[in-house]
Amino acid sequence: MVKDQDYLKKTASFCIDLAKKLGATNSSAAIMHSISETVDFRNKKLDESDRSDSLGVSLTTYIGKKKSNISSSNLNEDNIKALIERCIETTKITPEDEFNSLPDKDLLATEINDLNLYDDDHIGNDKKIEYLKEVESAAFEKKEIVNTETSFSESKSNFILANSDGFLNGYKSSSFSASCVAVAKDIGNNMERDYEFTSTCHLNDMLKPSQIGSVAAIKTIQKLNPKKIESEKISVVFDRRISKGILSTFASAILSSSIARGVSFLKDKINKDIFSSTINIFDKPDIVKGLGSRYFDSEGVKTEELKLVDQGVLKHYLVDTYNGKKLNLKSNGRNGGTSNLFFEKGSISYNDLLKLNQKTLYITETIGHGSNLVTGDYSVGATGFMVENGVFKYPVSEITIAGNFKDIFKNITLADDLEFKYSTNAPTMLIEGMVVAGK
Repeated sequence: MVKDQDYLKKTASFCIDLAKKLGATNSSAAIMHSISETVDFRNKKLDESDRSDSLGVSLTTYIGKKKSNISSSNLNEDNIKALIERCIETTKITPEDEFNSLPDKDLLATEINDLNLYDDDHIGNDKKIEYLKEVESAAFEKKEIVNTETSFSESKSNFILANSDGFLNGYKSSSFSASCVAVAKDIGNNMERDYEFTSTCHLNDMLKPSQIGSVAAIKTIQKLNPKKIESEKISVVFDRRISKGILSTFASAILSSSIARGVSFLKDKINKDIFSSTINIFDKPDIVKGLGSRYFDSEGVKTEELKLVDQGVLKHYLVDTYNGKKLNLKSNGRNGGTSNLFFEKGSISYNDLLKLNQKTLYITETIGHGSNLVTGDYSVGATGFMVENGVFKYPVSEITIAGNFKDIFKNITLADDLEFKYSTNAPTMLIEGMVVAGK
């Protein structure tokens, strides 16, 4: 079991009180405890079983505009005292930075509504093994499947965040996840791989094991016997597993740290059109059982829903305290980035989206990290399917897709099939006129 709130609060308060006695003008402390268990299977045999138990403290002290931090996994009282003394001494010799400070007191979270992020249920290793055996059995029902790798992970965590302005709060969270990677072979001994997974806050919300194995097998078999295509400029459809990556790049480009350093192609774009007028983007931290849900950010600042993009217009950056002061902006509770980030669903069905163009390249996997946040250039390897008049014709591999996000954002059409499977979610996405490099 993870440590209870009373123990964590007592330790955090001890850190704050002692830091003040030793000369800190301000301080913050985070006490965290997490337990995780993972079981891995390969080809119906146990490959690895692992358990980790992590307990730690992270302390930040301020003396005026000087700041330093230190962390340890030893919560023995004598060690904590030595840790705080060392942090104070380090702070004294650290250069001043005019932007160093705790968050404004009026921005700190005061009310917490239960978002049901913690499940007390526990599934033992024997049950995890049974689950994975059923996953693999479902995958091997397809004769083309020759190899599988499956995994089941369970984690529980609890933490308390405290600061010298009186903030003292935290919460428990849990996660349960399972995945299956399947490998298929055709008659020519050529092989392809694909996957399926489930990840939830609550055990009973996970997908059935047979569903995970079956979907992984089907997706893998569909990729067999891929063709190479000629280079061309073509409309590209991103599967939901891939389309969220476009949204993740957008989020990275509006981090206040990137904006303050001037290293984002979206610098100076507040209240400017960056998407088409049909696009709305939300970051919503208060979704019940949401994988990215949280009650406050890592500084204790309250988090509220943000409409980051309103009818194509950029309305907010993701602002933390330090970089917000550099930009003369107040923190909006996004220290650590987004929570549950998503495109509002489009108005066209998935099938109709595929029929918008006579010929479309449907991308199911991208390879590499080809996003340049300074210029907005985008180039990644990819695999997928050629679609003609809405019908999947054949798998495609060994291609590169490229463009610039300034153009990509303006040419997005979204389907109405949004689902909340990740902490960042997007519906199926059509992007007009991307450059595809083939054979």
